[in-house]
Amino acid sequence: MNEIYSIVLLTLKICIISSLISGIFAIFLAFYLGLNDNKFIKILKIIINAFTSLPPVIAGVFVYLIFSKNGILGSLSWLYTEKVIIIAQILIVTPIICANIYPAVESIKSSFMETCLGLGLKKLKIFKQLLLEIENSIISALITGFGRAISEVGAVMIVGGNIRYKTRVLTSAIVLENNKGNYSMSIRLGIILMLISFGVSFLAMIFSRRDNDKVKKLTSQN
Repeated sequence: MNEIYSIVLLTLKICIISSLISGIFAIFLAFYLGLNDNKFIKILKIIINAFTSLPPVIAGVFVYLIFSKNGILGSLSWLYTEKVIIIAQILIVTPIICANIYPAVESIKSSFMETCLGLGLKKLKIFKQLLLEIENSIISALITGFGRAISEVGAVMIVGGNIRYKTRVLTSAIVLENNKGNYSMSIRLGIILMLISFGVSFLAMIFSRRDNDKVKKLTSQN
């Protein structure tokens, strides 16, 4: 049972950290995409949307090559550590979070910018106000990103090595226990993963509905 607790806590730790870091990058990128409109932005949106379906194994191999002994950052000795798992998850999760935020920015761009310009708000205040306007979309996107991170197995096993008490997370532990024929353990871990995933999906749905209701109110007022 202690091993299960260790696996669950490590999984939550890694996924929360990677989701928060991804969220920071994704929010700035999403605001840039949502508030601007030119050929470069359109191309960038296509690239971001394409990366949402990036095979995790590809991300894992890419990170592995960079942090392996012969890689560019091999001297850091981060391979088969929590750090490199977080980096791999950031590559996977950032486009997903961004793709879920920038449409919300686009939907209120016209009325929002008119109001901000009318009030003479500076860039920092505009940024803060925009965060408040689409906070439910941001939270929903972060939760979605977390759900994607916690369900990832391919990249995690490639760069993490599935080391007991160090890099073994729920998905990699399930695969290992199933291969060993320890089905009772894999089922218990699978149930825990399912409960977390269902909880994450439920929360994402709640915040998504709240944001949709908020946008409808703003649209009807205008």
